[in-house]
This record gives sequence, structure tokens and C-alpha cells, in this order.
Amino acid sequence: MTRFQLVALLSAIALWVVMYIGCETKSTPQKALEKTRALAAERTDINVLLKAARQRLDDKEASAITAAEQHLSASKSDTAALVSGLMRLAGLWYNAGHAAISGHYAQQIAELVQTEEVWSTAGATYAICLQRETDDKVRAFCTKRAVEAFEQAISLNPGNVSHRINLALVYAENPPQEDVMRGVKMLQDLNRQYPDNVSVLNSLARLALKTGQYERAIQRLERTLELDAQNTTAICLLAEAWQGAGDEAKARQFAEVCSQAKKDNNSPSE
Repeated sequence: MTRFQLVALLSAIALWVVMYIGCETKSTPQKALEKTRALAAERTDINVLLKAARQRLDDKEASAITAAEQHLSASKSDTAALVSGLMRLAGLWYNAGHAAISGHYAQQIAELVQTEEVWSTAGATYAICLQRETDDKVRAFCTKRAVEAFEQAISLNPGNVSHRINLALVYAENPPQEDVMRGVKMLQDLNRQYPDNVSVLNSLARLALKTGQYERAIQRLERTLELDAQNTTAICLLAEAWQGAGDEAKARQFAEVCSQAKKDNNSPSE
């Protein structure tokens, strides 16, 4: 699991309900509804994505989404129902393989709920879109909105390093032309601030692997294991790193440990 997959979307959808009920929003129900509608009106490019995506839905998916949209339209000034409807649409579009559209609805929820967790979930959904999509326009759409979402999460909790890591990884995945090293430099800065943060170390190692810097990746990952000997992410990445470095024996050794760790833990740890 990558840092972009910190939040499993379907479980996060259930969590949104709890957070919404347990937290006050900054707006009255009517103002929240108006804000959400204004948000949809401003982002006309989402309509282009929706039109193209609808053509690729099967009958079952299309029927479920249409029903969810009708339910959302009927929500009127009921903010709780509005959030519920947006959650439903976010999940349906994600399951249909359209993370960009899922992120759009997740972001609308974040606009209503205004907590770091929901902004992070929206950012993670857009970031998954960025990883999966090859179309430049869709990637640009998801990049911009992932950045906005993680910046919102950071503003709500500047001390949460995970939000800063995720923001850096977005820039690393799709760097701005004027500063192609922005994501790497952000991670390096985080590494200077938090030299013992294993998530930062693993993220830097993953980027090193992408550019063929196997020895540097190994150095980072070995440091992670010094700090957390059972860190599954580092173990699995070391299998790849040693493979790239040409040491088949070590690559097999770490691959075996990785496979067993995944069975034991169900998913890698950061």
C-alpha cells in the first residue's frame, strides 16, 4: 500500500457519517447546501468528466448512480441527508473505477464537514486518480484538487506530518513544470525536520527506486528497519531495491519476508 492509499475509501465513507454527526459544521444547513451547489457550478470541468464517465458505466452502475443523484436532489436543505447522498455517490463512482469523480463528491463533503480527516480522504481519492489516469487533462484535474485538499488538511492540523507527505507525493507524481523537483525537495525538507519518521524515509526510498537509485533507496529503507524492524513497507521495498541492485539472494530473502508479513498483517504498514 502506498502513502496515497492511507485511507481505504469505503471505510472512510462510513467514518464520514460519524464525524458529521459528532462535529458542528461552520455553516447553517441552508448555507451549506448553497455552498455545495456553488462549488459544483464553479467546476464546470467536472461536467466534462461526468459526461465521459457515464458512457462507460454498465446498466447496474448507471441505475445505482441515477438513483443516488435523485436522492441527493431531494435532500434540499437537509444537510445530514446531503452528506449521506454525497457519500453514496463518492462510493459508487469509486467502485465504478472513476476516482476523479469520487474525489469531486468527497471534496464536497469536506467543504461541509471541515475536518482534516475528510480533507485528507478527498486528497487521497484525487491522488489515487492521479496514479491511475494517463489522460493529461484528468491528471491535471486531480493534481490541482489533491493539492487543494491536502493543503486544507494541513491548515487544519499543521502538526500532522502525513498530510505534508501526501502533498509532497502529489507533486512528485505530477510535478509542476516550473519546479519539477518540488515534491522531492519537500520530502527532503521533512526528512531534515523529522529524521526518524519512517513514512518520510519510505517515501524517499520509493522515489529513489523510481529513478533507479537503488543504493540510496536501500540506505533509506535500512534506516527504517533500524527504527521499526517489522515495517512491512520497508521490507517489501527492499526486495525491489536489492533486485535492482543486482543482489538476487537478498532480493529473494526480503521478498519471502514481505509475502509472509502481508499474510500476517493483511496490508503493509508505514
